[in-house]
Amino acid sequence: MALTPQDIARVANLARLELRPEETEHTLRQLNGFFALVEQMAAVNTDDVEPLAHPAAILGEVALRLRDDVASEPNQREASQASAPAVERGLFLVPKVIE
Repeated sequence: MALTPQDIARVANLARLELRPEETEHTLRQLNGFFALVEQMAAVNTDDVEPLAHPAAILGEVALRLRDDVASEPNQREASQASAPAVERGLFLVPKVIE
């Protein structure tokens, strides 16, 4: 996929950007380079490749430092909702904004 200067002008217009001609050419080169790289990556067969849990996991030296999933604060729902104008079944009630 290669972009044209007209594509850059349209995107700049949609983004409300005013690009000088040299900026348009620079942006065109950058975006076309990006799309060329994406096409190269898409061409690689990854059918038998397992996803990594961490980018550096391929080194085999990465231990994920995950903390235990335990509550560290007490439940203070009632105290938090005491000053709310409207509460129902533990939820804050707010006026409808979108019709």
